Amino acid sequence: MSLFDPVATTPASAAARTARKEREARAGGRSVERLPFTIRRVETESDLLKAVHIRHAAYARHVPEFARTLAQPEAADYEMDTIVLLAESKLDGSPLGSTRIRTNFFRPLGVEESIELPDWLQGRRLVEATRLGIDEGRVGRMVKAALIKACFMYCEDNAIDYSVATGRPPVDRQYEQMLFTDVFPDQGPVPLRHVGNIPHRVMAFEIATFEQRYTEARHPLLNFFFNTHHPDIDIGPAVPPPALVLPRTKIEHPSPLLAREFAAA
Repeated sequence: MSLFDPVATTPASAAARTARKEREARAGGRSVERLPFTIRRVETESDLLKAVHIRHAAYARHVPEFARTLAQPEAADYEMDTIVLLAESKLDGSPLGSTRIRTNFFRPLGVEESIELPDWLQGRRLVEATRLGIDEGRVGRMVKAALIKACFMYCEDNAIDYSVATGRPPVDRQYEQMLFTDVFPDQGPVPLRHVGNIPHRVMAFEIATFEQRYTEARHPLLNFFFNTHHPDIDIGPAVPPPALVLPRTKIEHPSPLLAREFAAA
C-alpha cells in the first residue's frame, strides 16, 4: 500500500463541493497561463525525496543548524491530515519548490504545540503551511506564488476558515504583503517547537474574504490568483473535512529518529 493513499473521511461539505465547482466553472472564462513548471501533490516516496531535497536546500541557506534536521523525510510528511506539494521543472523534472499543508481535522496544528490560539480561531477549520522551500533561481518568485495559489485551492476544496502561518523575520514581511494579520498583535516573535524553537511571528488569513480583500487592496497578485487559470497547478481530489474539530490538546513533536523510521517503512 502506498504511504500516500487517500484518507477515508466523511462526505465533503456542501460548501467545499460548491467552491470547487465554482472555481472549475470560472476557469472556463479566464485567460489561461502555462507555467514552466508543474505543481502537484506528492504521491510516492521518490516525489517526497524531491520535496525534501528542495526543502533542505532552502533552509540550509538561512538556518543551517535547523536544516540538518530536515535532510530526511519527517514523520509529519506521512500523517493522514497532511499533504506535501511539489513544484517540478517541465524541462528536466528537477524540484523547484515545496510546501507541506496540515489541517486540524484530526488533531491541533503544529503551532499549537507552543501556543494556544485565541478564541476567534478555536472551533474553526484551519490549515498551517510549513516547510516552504523555493529554488534560488529566477523562477523562484513565480514558484512561490503558484504554491500559495495551490494552498488557497486546497483551502477552498476543504472548507477551510483560516490559514495560519508562522514566519521568522524577515520572512514575516512576506506574509504581511499577502495580507496576513497578527494572531497576537501585542506580542513579539514566539519560539516554536515544530520549527526548531526559532522565534516566529504567528499570523492568520481568512479564506472567505480572500478575493474581496485583494480586490479592495488592488493587490498585485489579484489577477494571478483569481483571474487566471493555471492548468499546471493540480492539487488532486479534495480531502473532505469531518463535522467536528478536535479540542485543543498538547501533542509531542516527532523525533528525528521516528522520522527516519517512517521513511524506512
